[in-house]
Amino acid sequence: MLSAVWQRCPVIVRAVLTGFALATVGTAPWALLAWANLKYGSAVPWAVPPTVLYLWLFWGYASGKGWPQSTSQERRTKLRVLHLSDDLWGSSLLAGGLGLATLVLLFGVVNRLVRLPQQQAPDLSQIPFVTAASLVLTSAAVAGIVEEVSFRGYMQGPIERRHGPLVAILVTGLVFGFVHFTHPEVTLILMPYYLAVAAIYGALAYLTNSILPGLVLHAGGNVLGFIDLVARGRGEWGASSRPAPLLSETGPDAWFWIACVAVLVLGAATVWAYATLARVVREALKPAART
Repeated sequence: MLSAVWQRCPVIVRAVLTGFALATVGTAPWALLAWANLKYGSAVPWAVPPTVLYLWLFWGYASGKGWPQSTSQERRTKLRVLHLSDDLWGSSLLAGGLGLATLVLLFGVVNRLVRLPQQQAPDLSQIPFVTAASLVLTSAAVAGIVEEVSFRGYMQGPIERRHGPLVAILVTGLVFGFVHFTHPEVTLILMPYYLAVAAIYGALAYLTNSILPGLVLHAGGNVLGFIDLVARGRGEWGASSRPAPLLSETGPDAWFWIACVAVLVLGAATVWAYATLARVVREALKPAART
């Protein structure tokens, strides 16, 4: 009976609930292990090995392994992993990388228009370098793998097939943003930022039918963002511990106009890169269509 009720639910509802549940199951163990590692025995990154094992099991189950076998093919489809050619990898990473660079510059401009919340850099002074580096890299891997599987795979895919990519990316982006409200500094003013991030990764998943490029960029971006936060006190959306004065206080200066031009140039390059990726995908599909 529960199965029948579940199947009657709209695709959007099922996809959102499934993706959210998967994200929670995927990230909660790491959050607990990392907290315990910092509190008890921080001299050794002992939380990393069990987390790596858990991620391996998580990926295996999401890809169709394990019980029940009746859902194996459905899970494999929802995971949305397609092994890409070198051309597709290059085009995907270029498009996504340009998109993220444009977003960083754009929010540098936004930070001159409105005051965005500042992330608090963690105090790592009492933690050995090996432990801190291991936890940062593991955290990036957990976020990259679990969030791409959950949001761009299990959540976006079914909505995309029923309602198209625009609705799918919008819904996924909204949920993606609200999930980050668990961070104390995240407020509704940052929703456009998370919608833009979801659009960058979601477009890659839609065009390539694979979460792999977004996974790599997501994990790598998290590492770079954390380094920037610790080294310069600048949050991932560009808010700094030493914020630049607002335009309402000083008026536009040369650096502001330079940043605006850079956003336009990089934005145009991003559009070109995604259009190129779409063309490369079409070319890759032609041999399959002929057969």
